[in-house]
Parts: sequence; structure tokens; C-alpha cells
Amino acid sequence: MNRLSACLITLNEERNLPRALRSLEGVADEIIVVDCGSQDRTQEIARAYKAKAIIREWTDFAQQKNFAAASASGDWILSLDADEELSHELQQSLLAWKQQEPEFPVYEVARRAWYLGGWIKHSGWYPDYQRRLYQRDVASFQGIVHESLAFQGKAGRLRGDLSHYTMNSLAEHEEKVERYTTLAARQMYEAGKRRWRAAMWLATPWTCFSTFVLRGGVLDGSRGWLISRMAARGVWLKFRKLGDLIETERHGRTIEAP
Repeated sequence: MNRLSACLITLNEERNLPRALRSLEGVADEIIVVDCGSQDRTQEIARAYKAKAIIREWTDFAQQKNFAAASASGDWILSLDADEELSHELQQSLLAWKQQEPEFPVYEVARRAWYLGGWIKHSGWYPDYQRRLYQRDVASFQGIVHESLAFQGKAGRLRGDLSHYTMNSLAEHEEKVERYTTLAARQMYEAGKRRWRAAMWLATPWTCFSTFVLRGGVLDGSRGWLISRMAARGVWLKFRKLGDLIETERHGRTIEAP
């Protein structure tokens, strides 16, 4: 049997964490929760579900997740976000997989998003395949924002959805876009990107059009329109903030880390 260690990183997730941990019961052989200083009941909830709760100061998403994997005792890692949940079909797929000889070093699953009171079936959000099950010594997370698994070889695929309970309000979505675009701009800046004006003006309307029309956002109704609009806003903010960093550098001012 393949021993499975589920790993989560958290910050003030008392609302979401119980749902995620319940979905792991009977599937994961151990649960590792790396928390970066929650002020709510997150750590207490983790321990109540018999998870190993570790406190670690925040660095970035990839480093936090890699630290969680390094703290696990199993060879196979299932990475889960606190606002996600294994569907029943995915639970059954994982249980069946544990009884078999693995064919791949990494497996991906389809992620389905719950957004403002409904499931999103289009808009480029579904199926949003995520590589979350992996052999610890052959893969690791990379990237400051929108981190992903880096590995050599081909990924397998498991049946069943990973349910993702995203923003509960438009204000929450706006705050998330603001936060992520700050990180994305910093990542582009550190990678040496210095062209931003044309991308800001051209990529912004294209993102809205492609999300709403080409990726079927129109089929998600008003939610699809909001997703398209916010995707465009994210592109605009990302490049505008990159421009701000470049201007700061040009005038010789110190650029502080976000």
C-alpha cells in the first residue's frame, strides 16, 4: 500500500479547514499543517483532526509547501489548500490508487470552483487540472505566486474533482487580485522584465474577451462576466505595478519587499 501524507499550509483558516480535513479522513495516513501564525482557531482545529501542526514564519507559497512535504514521513505527498475538499469520487480514486503500484511520479486532478454561490463550469476555470499528488523525492513546488510542481516525466490523472471554495464576495475577490498582482509584479521584476506599457493596454482587453467568449465565460452567466472582468483587472494591475517598480528603480529609490 502506498502511504499518503496530506500537506496543507494555513493562515487564519478556521472557516475552511474543518471541511478540508474531513475530506481527508480515511484517505490520508498522516496530515501535516504548516501554519504561519494564525490568530484564530486554525491550529486548534488542526490538532483536533489529529494533524501535525507546525508553526513556520511565512516566506512564500512554494517554500511553505516544500517545507510541509519535507516534514512528512510518507514518500507520497497530497498537497491540498485549506479552501479545497476532496470530492467523493476523488476520495475513491485515491483509495484505489493506494492499493496499486504507481505508474507515474506525479498525478493531476480536475479542480472545480465554487464562486459567489455557484459552481463554475467554464470561464477557463474548469477543468482546472492541478498536479497535487507526487512522489516527494522527484518533485517540488516552484514560484512565488501561482506555484506549481516542477518534475521530470509525464503526469498521470485521477478521476474525481478537487472542490475549491473560492471567494465568498466580490470584495474578497478584489482583495485577492490586489494581493496576488503585487506578488506577480515582484516576480516579473526580479526575472528582469522591463516592458509593461504595451502589455498593460493590449493584454487587459484580450484577457476579458478570451475569458468571457473563447473560454466560455458567457455560459457561466453573471459569474462568468465577473470572472472575466476580474481577470482583466488582474492583468492591468500586474503590469501597472511592474511599471511602478521600474519607475522606483529608475529614480534610485529603495524597493521594499511586499
